[in-house]
Amino acid sequence: MYRVMAIIGGALALAACSSNTEFLNLDALKPGPVMDTVRFESEPPGAEAKASNGQTCRTPCALALPTEAPLTVTFTLDGYEPESDQLEVINTPGSPPQLRPNPVLAELTAAPPPPKPVKKKAVHHRKPVARKPAPKKPAAPKPTAAAPAPAPAPAPAASAAPAASPWPSAPPPPQH
Repeated sequence: MYRVMAIIGGALALAACSSNTEFLNLDALKPGPVMDTVRFESEPPGAEAKASNGQTCRTPCALALPTEAPLTVTFTLDGYEPESDQLEVINTPGSPPQLRPNPVLAELTAAPPPPKPVKKKAVHHRKPVARKPAPKKPAAPKPTAAAPAPAPAPAPAASAAPAASPWPSAPPPPQH
């Protein structure tokens, strides 16, 4: 009887293992990427070093970076222009791959001062002024047939002064 129970228990255990296929996944046995520790320094110190894979640190510092492919490191610091350096993978026979240069030294240059903003002259927009309408002239009475029309005003008499001429005037006659 004990043998029968042992066989049934073993069969159940094997059936339980066959429903879970994760034990067949051998990815856990694969080695991870080869890493190389790279040191970063900057002049002035305190710059943020950011690798193209997303890792960051403040200089002076070191990062463990994968040696699968070349990487770019960008150094940034307020008041200085950013600088980028390329890390290359060096394969030497008999040793693991390494990243070069190591250490990476960045000499940051001061950023030029920002240009002064141009002050715009204040533009005063004038509001349209409401104009007063012209005063109305009293209406002249219409002439009727019974009343005679007013006589035209006499023309003013010609003035004694001669009209201005575009030619120079003659000299006055000599007096005796």
